[in-house]
Amino acid sequence: MTDGTVTLSMFERIGGSSAIDRLVDRFYDRMDTLPEAKIIRAMHADDLGLIRDVLKRYLTEWTGGPRLYTPEKGHPRLRQRHIGFAIGDAERDAWMLCMRGAMEETVTDAAARQDLDKALSGLADWMRNRQ
Repeated sequence: MTDGTVTLSMFERIGGSSAIDRLVDRFYDRMDTLPEAKIIRAMHADDLGLIRDVLKRYLTEWTGGPRLYTPEKGHPRLRQRHIGFAIGDAERDAWMLCMRGAMEETVTDAAARQDLDKALSGLADWMRNRQ
């Protein structure tokens, strides 16, 4: 017997593929223009097109949507993939500044935005590899 409760994935809660696309585009737009994000912008190629697509596929899967990342890239191994970049508190904070602004602009459900922020904050904190 079930109690009839349906649990939606974060992917569904925030609006699916179109929401992920908007979120990632606004994230990289902010990273590309905010002076506070210079530290993380310097870690990326001049053309952000490819990395936008990678993050869209990753976040789609990470939030419970279709498996778009692992079939092509394999297990995310995020720390291993980012080990060549010095990521400390300043880099984490700049990343979260861009992501929080993007979430404010694109995720209309306040509860979903708060839950997503909590999950992304934990992920960003875990990515630190230096003091």
